[in-house]
Amino acid sequence: MQAQVPNSPYVGLWTRLEGFEPDQLADLINTRRAVRLGLMRNTIHLVTARDSLAQRPLYQSLFNRAWQTTHFARNLVGIDIRAVIAKANALMEEKPRTFSELGSLLQQDWPDRDSTSLAYAIRYLVPIVQVPPRGVWGKSAQATWTSAELWLDRPLAPEPSIDALILRYLAAFGPATVADMSAWSGLTALRIVVERLRPQLRTFRDERGRELFDVPDGPLPDPRTPAPPRFLPEYDNLLIGHHDRTRVIDHAYRYVIFIGTLLVDGFVQGTWMIRRQGAVATLTIEPLRRLTATERTAVAEEGERLLAFAAAEAGKRAVRITAVATSPPKAPQLRR
Repeated sequence: MQAQVPNSPYVGLWTRLEGFEPDQLADLINTRRAVRLGLMRNTIHLVTARDSLAQRPLYQSLFNRAWQTTHFARNLVGIDIRAVIAKANALMEEKPRTFSELGSLLQQDWPDRDSTSLAYAIRYLVPIVQVPPRGVWGKSAQATWTSAELWLDRPLAPEPSIDALILRYLAAFGPATVADMSAWSGLTALRIVVERLRPQLRTFRDERGRELFDVPDGPLPDPRTPAPPRFLPEYDNLLIGHHDRTRVIDHAYRYVIFIGTLLVDGFVQGTWMIRRQGAVATLTIEPLRRLTATERTAVAEEGERLLAFAAAEAGKRAVRITAVATSPPKAPQLRR
């Protein structure tokens, strides 16, 4: 589950699973059966402990390439990175560290180097996980890190399987093109993998003639199958799991993935946000087009269920559907 925002996986699982309760996921994180770490596209994801050890090695080449393009790497030219990593591992073995703490401690051994760059070398070059209470429902904490192997007391997979990763992707997002697989994962040269797997896969052609791949038992529902309204969290992988995102979102509204989105009939048709004021929690929904009366009713009902889940402690809950947005959102300003 995409987990750049700590509570996003909870909403993402609630919208997909019947009867999901936040304590179920919080317990997995607290007992080290699920972890938060950088994976696909070098972004934070929540995965099982087993998957973190099996999949993280597949992305190290991606992290290495990304590291070389950063100003952090340029600040550390000429340094013995292996010595920095060894020192960082020793520090994290003592206890999990924030980046600020880790950078300051590393700078004691390399006083002529930037502390932030030293810390980010570890972010890119060492498989590290965020530890609880970060990511636990109802808790708030700084991002604190240690190595995946230390936290889980198990080694990374010595021979990770890219084939298994692609099959897992197709089981969730197929039918899909090779470009889709690359966009989702951030990995390149996947055509070779797909050709190796071809005898195990079903193939299709879309309306543009592109070849699509899928697992043999992947469901293919009738196009007329109703798709009830669904609320997705920020950066949900449903929205960024394909190279061509117009299958679920109009190109003009591509930037709304940075906030909560609303699906109507399987297509992004609005954004949402929960605001709290005292004991009152209000879910504000901003449609991207005019909703029919039937759609508004269904959206409001699903919104009430979302509030009951995400704001269960509120003394009063309200759903508000605004007028249609007048213009597409602009790209967010990235912090540097």
